[in-house]
Amino acid sequence: MRLGVAYDVLRWEERDLFSEARKLGYDVRPLYIKDYADLVGNSIGENLDAVIQRGVSHSRALISTTLLESQGLRVFNDSLTLVRCENKAITLSLLVKSGVNIPRTAIAFSKEKALEIARKLGYPVVIKPIEGSWGRMVAKAVDDDSLYSLMEYQDYTTSQFRTAYVIQEFVRKPDRDIRIFVIGDEAPVGIYRVNKANWKTNTALGAKAEPLKIDPELRELAMKVKDVIGGFFLGIDVFEDPDRGYVVNEVNGVPEYKNTVRVNNFNVSGFLLKKLAEVIKK
Repeated sequence: MRLGVAYDVLRWEERDLFSEARKLGYDVRPLYIKDYADLVGNSIGENLDAVIQRGVSHSRALISTTLLESQGLRVFNDSLTLVRCENKAITLSLLVKSGVNIPRTAIAFSKEKALEIARKLGYPVVIKPIEGSWGRMVAKAVDDDSLYSLMEYQDYTTSQFRTAYVIQEFVRKPDRDIRIFVIGDEAPVGIYRVNKANWKTNTALGAKAEPLKIDPELRELAMKVKDVIGGFFLGIDVFEDPDRGYVVNEVNGVPEYKNTVRVNNFNVSGFLLKKLAEVIKK
């Protein structure tokens, strides 16, 4: 297989993909996104069977995927999946429409309406940007005053959707959440992300990864999310709600998996490449 890996930051995951692809005998080509500059539709000069999108920047990942697709290349994940994953309003709307449990979430376009809905949800509430990752700009508001201050802060960022406020219930989960991976038509591995010192459970913010035994209900949920969102390789974030059970919070279209490999001793890159080969052969 002739494989391209598009990236803008060379992390552990991208290095591991290159290594595993070469072990499998694939002709793997690094595609450094920041070096791309050409007319839209022009070929990058590579005869590739597939490209794996690994851009850290959501905007670069989406735009470069769209450009690669304009050349007739198959990109995993594709541009539509990246849009559905990155924009939380789109993600959550698609999931709830399909009957997937999500945290009670509202989107307001004025501070007054945001305060009104927060009171209905009951403090504390979580405010987060429509686009973002690693827990950045996700905050807990305990009353009207703190929520108003957080919305003012959002107003002065450069976020494209800074005047749309995502207000979400504060889910009373354990000191952990779940990240489960869907690769192709399987959900083979996942982790608990445990943080007893902070309510945020992102590993980028200090949470500890622990191995997860995937039960049938969780696996079925992960595959349903994949059917709704699309894509080939997804990282799905799930809360354990004491009353509702599993609740899907977010879906990541370019997931990191270094810690998952470490604590599970599971070769994510190798599994991903083998499943990709199955797709390409069809």
